[in-house]
Amino acid sequence: MHLFSSPKIFILLGALFALIAVSMGSFGAHYLKNRLAADALAIFEIGVRYQMYHALGLILIGIVYLLFPAFALIMGGYCLAVGILVFSGSLYALAYTGAKWWGAVTPIGGITLLIGWLFFLIGVCKGA
Repeated sequence: MHLFSSPKIFILLGALFALIAVSMGSFGAHYLKNRLAADALAIFEIGVRYQMYHALGLILIGIVYLLFPAFALIMGGYCLAVGILVFSGSLYALAYTGAKWWGAVTPIGGITLLIGWLFFLIGVCKGA
């Protein structure tokens, strides 16, 4: 099985995104705390929190795929990965730069995350 269609990629990506989320949380708490306005820091923290939730979701998809192999789980994993990049990435950019147009990008990432969870649901139902 190729790495990109293997559950291992989602476990690896989940661990990587979790590592980055912890790093970003530390960066926000120690470096950005005195450099960003309170509302910008709150936006940054939302990005960190959602990144961690969905990093754990990626790991879950990798594990569940071993029990219920279904193509929908692969699609769900990729949607979560892209959603993390777009959703959390746009929140980080919005918080750090203050450029309001990043706020228009955030819902695209949110919808991608929702689609990822929908694929997860479908994959578990089809694989069970």
